[in-house]
Amino acid sequence: MIRFMEMLSFLFAWGYSFLFFWIIKTFLPLRGKWFIKVLAFLVCGYLADCIIYSNDLESLLGAMAFFLAYILVFYGGTLMEKVSVLLVFYPALIAINYLMTDIGGRLFFSVTRATYKETLQSPQLMLISTVIHTISLFLRLLFWTGAWLILRKFLSKITSRLNIRMWLIVDMLMLASFVAIFTIIYFMPEDTAIVYPICLASIFSSFGCMYLASYICESIQTAYHAQELEMQQGYYKDRIRDEERVRSIYHDMKNHLLLLQAQAGNGQEVQDSIQGLKEQIQEYENYHSTGNEFLDIIIRDKAKTAQEKKIDFNAVISLESGSFLEPLDISTIFGNALDNAIEASEKLPEDKRLITVKAERVRDMLLITIENNVLPGTAAKPETTKTDRFLHGFGLPNIKYAAGKYGGQCSIKSEDGKFTLKIIVPVP
Repeated sequence: MIRFMEMLSFLFAWGYSFLFFWIIKTFLPLRGKWFIKVLAFLVCGYLADCIIYSNDLESLLGAMAFFLAYILVFYGGTLMEKVSVLLVFYPALIAINYLMTDIGGRLFFSVTRATYKETLQSPQLMLISTVIHTISLFLRLLFWTGAWLILRKFLSKITSRLNIRMWLIVDMLMLASFVAIFTIIYFMPEDTAIVYPICLASIFSSFGCMYLASYICESIQTAYHAQELEMQQGYYKDRIRDEERVRSIYHDMKNHLLLLQAQAGNGQEVQDSIQGLKEQIQEYENYHSTGNEFLDIIIRDKAKTAQEKKIDFNAVISLESGSFLEPLDISTIFGNALDNAIEASEKLPEDKRLITVKAERVRDMLLITIENNVLPGTAAKPETTKTDRFLHGFGLPNIKYAAGKYGGQCSIKSEDGKFTLKIIVPVP
């Protein structure tokens, strides 16, 4: 019977270890190949089964250090996301393990009134201890099953929607449950009943913060879609109006040509008339067909801004293979990069202002290149040059983060008065 209960304990322990591993995997991408992932799962089994007692500082600190090292070694993502995983799941892990261990121990000794030495010498007491331990592991399995069912729809929404400042806000809220569980288990006496409700409150608080992060992501996405629809509506209205104007210009083109012929004796007047025609159709020629409707809007707006600032703007973009990129990431990559390029170009004389945008698929990679002239001696630094570093300086880091979501890489180079941003993203 004892052996059977031990087998159940083994299955329950690895069952909830797998669920704990899968929850973290849903939040953060695993590194390495399959054997590294298997190793990550095995290590997670020891982490999920850590034993916590009251007033045990070594176990609390050891479990925290082990958890942090495990996340840093086996998982990708930003440091902020990894810290968030620690702040969310460490209190839940510690609280549920402490509750099951402490309640199981109290239940056993209150029923048997036996000492630890007596338990080892009595098969009957060993059976009772094994049964209680098995039930404890089964309850942990139920807990992490419920946690997975509750959190899975939230974890899938928490992607790159949150920037650094938003993560800081969420992490500050998570810090409350982190400190609470650490403090209550270490400093409170063992017989104080308040430890249990605080452990439960800490668990709900941690998972509640995940819901908050998911809600923020969903709100950002909703606002973004509304903005996208508004931009598309304005874009198509402008395009219809411009096409009507162009059709009108072409309708009168014969009359304009007759006028030019009549003015052939005055070369300057002919040139002025030709220039007038060119200016009338110039805005219509600013439309770029990239293969992505949302990118068309971004390129149109940036091209118009560049024209207003007397910047030569060239775009050769074929993004039909980039349909896997989310619109928000397209905006992050192209919007930030072109804003930086326009800002740098404004510092140059008008005859030196040039921006070139290229995007195409090369085999299984999407290659994006954005070049612009800069002042001589300008270094390729990811940091902002503005004095207000709190409100600025997120352009290049956000571009790198957006590319990294898809396994891509971003590089910058500045030499011979030219700044080059290259982004390579694998096409799934």
